[in-house]
Amino acid sequence: MRKIFIASHGKLASGIKSSIDVLLGSSDNVTVFDAYLNEENVKDKIDQFYETLKEGDQAILLSDYYGGSVSQVTFQYVNRPNTFIVSGVNLAVVLEIVAASDFSLTKEELENIITESRKNLKLVTDKAPESTNEQDDFF
Repeated sequence: MRKIFIASHGKLASGIKSSIDVLLGSSDNVTVFDAYLNEENVKDKIDQFYETLKEGDQAILLSDYYGGSVSQVTFQYVNRPNTFIVSGVNLAVVLEIVAASDFSLTKEELENIITESRKNLKLVTDKAPESTNEQDDFF
């Protein structure tokens, strides 16, 4: 099973999970940690997350800002089996990772999700974008 851990400075992680639940329904495979709001620390929370994994589970660690203190902690897990780390996440990339139908994702699939999610980052000027279908209007 694919298990996802999202960590952020402040409440971004829980906000992303809230959005996932609204847009996709329940996200039981997603664990979040909002760092620096109390005495709990990122490393302990990630260690607790790993304790919930079963043999063969895939772990995807997501963080808010590449190079930030939260991301630096996730980097310590880069050599763990069946683990991928993605830093600098946005809602688009998290939605794609959570919604992906594959039991586990390959490095190439994750790279494609990241590339595609970047297309959602746009400067909107004085002209509204034209919608191409009703599904676009929903989001």
